[in-house]
Amino acid sequence: MNVKIIHVAKQLPNYSCVTAEILPMLDVWLEGQDSRFIKKVKKLFEGSAVEKRYAIMNPIDVFTSTSFEEKNNVFCRQATSLGEEVLRKALEEVEWDPQSLDYIITVSCTGIMIPSLDAYLVNKMKLRQDIVRLPVTEMGCVAGVSGIIYAKNFLQANPGKRAAVISVEAPTATFQLEDFSMSNIVSAAIFGDGAACCLLSSYDSDCGPAILDQEMYHFYDAEDIMGFKLTNTGMKMILDVEVPNVIASHFGAVIHPFLNKNNLEIDAIDYMIFHPGGKKIVATIEQIFAEFDKDINDTKAILSEYGNMSSATVLYVLERIMKRNPKAGELGLMLSFGPGFSAQRVLLQW
Repeated sequence: MNVKIIHVAKQLPNYSCVTAEILPMLDVWLEGQDSRFIKKVKKLFEGSAVEKRYAIMNPIDVFTSTSFEEKNNVFCRQATSLGEEVLRKALEEVEWDPQSLDYIITVSCTGIMIPSLDAYLVNKMKLRQDIVRLPVTEMGCVAGVSGIIYAKNFLQANPGKRAAVISVEAPTATFQLEDFSMSNIVSAAIFGDGAACCLLSSYDSDCGPAILDQEMYHFYDAEDIMGFKLTNTGMKMILDVEVPNVIASHFGAVIHPFLNKNNLEIDAIDYMIFHPGGKKIVATIEQIFAEFDKDINDTKAILSEYGNMSSATVLYVLERIMKRNPKAGELGLMLSFGPGFSAQRVLLQW
């Protein structure tokens, strides 16, 4: 019995802008700062490899002084709306009855909701009253793959069941107006908002790529290089410049043993489904994969079109690849990095 990924759907917020439209807003935000600093910030946005991004609020409102409570309230409203929209879309596209879901996992790290998003979706979608719920709230960018791993383990233990993993992220709600640190600026330059839903099944009759294996990898003594610090003004980004180097130094340990235990080498993988953390991380991974004659063009395309949407982004890469209808027998490797510091891997076969 195989657990399979049946479908991936995505849903975008109402607001969007290209990077060129953000530059005039930076002039207003950075008024009074040193001219060289302003030039550096603009150069970061222009060189971010993000051409367009979406947001749960008007870009002007992002650069407006509001309280943590106000921005989190916007997050809660929009996350509930986007979560319902993307789950409804995914179910309709595969013609599943909402009542057929046995397990719902909601993933987000960019706002605080109690009850969690899944509770609202149970009511709005009239999901079964005995559905199993799991909110994943503090794993950052890696949580999209984490949700798939948790769903796979549940379905593996329960044949003939269905699960939905819903990721809703709004990094714009975490932007700190009074913070001129490079972490805040870089995150503003690369992040965008978005939602995705991944449907999985352990029914023999449901079709999709099978999950052959999955693993997590935890980096020792690196919990301080990525994450959020909860402050009076909101969630302050922690993003160390050493993240790409840390990933590169562990890459062999992350990839090769995982593939080797499945009697595979990298050259056997047809699709690299890599989370686009940002330009420097993508460049680092691209250089490593190039040694094995592999590209991450789909990852680069998603970063350009949407930015880094935290946990949802890798699901956008997966959706893009699944739309191409890979051939039977082809292999895909999902890979994400996130706070902890950790790496998550899922091996797929069509």
